[in-house]
Amino acid sequence: MRSRAPKQPLPAPSLLQLMWLASPALPIGGFSYSEGIEAGVDSACIATFREANDWLVDQLHLTLARTDLAVVAKAIAAWRRDDLDRIDELNNWVLQTRETSELRLQTEQMGRSMLDWLRKQPSFHVNFHVDKNEHDFLKSPTYPLVFALAASSTQASVRDCLMSFAFGWAENMTQAAVRAVPLGQTDGQRILANLAEHIPAAVDAAMRLQDSERQAFSPMLAILSSQHETQYSRLFRS
Repeated sequence: MRSRAPKQPLPAPSLLQLMWLASPALPIGGFSYSEGIEAGVDSACIATFREANDWLVDQLHLTLARTDLAVVAKAIAAWRRDDLDRIDELNNWVLQTRETSELRLQTEQMGRSMLDWLRKQPSFHVNFHVDKNEHDFLKSPTYPLVFALAASSTQASVRDCLMSFAFGWAENMTQAAVRAVPLGQTDGQRILANLAEHIPAAVDAAMRLQDSERQAFSPMLAILSSQHETQYSRLFRS
């Protein structure tokens, strides 16, 4: 039986870039959003470690994998072949499928902040000329598309890039749960460990999705987000 050749390790600069992109310290405001968790706490449907853990695992598989992860997978390939019409198409899909104003604000704010940050990072050799104002992408750049732009400049595989995106999301959402529920840091690490176990399957599912199979249908998330927009007291922007 022929043995399979070992996978070549990711070059250190690309590995470090993926870790950098996943960092909650990235100055794009990800820490200021809870994506419905705060409203869930206010309505008492997310009040314990188990409820917070289950909510985030479900959100990973039902929302993130079927929307943002699937978009990032397609966008990385489009950036690498400089297909700006495809980028506009994917970016518009993200904007059109955000179910509440605060969720749309989140992806636009984080996208614009990340694009501003990326312009100042010589270590990310992006293949997009940001002065191409004729493209819709620059009017309202969304976070998944800008992340894909940054990731496309590395030598990482699409799967590795999606792992980075998903883990960055998991860290931000775990910290939101720790502050909002509230939970202790140990429980937060338990949630993050559980999410890390689920991320590979979510990434693989996202990579298999065709355009016609992507969907943004999360009724409970949309309800909580709508309630959060008029919530009396808030720590987070979503």
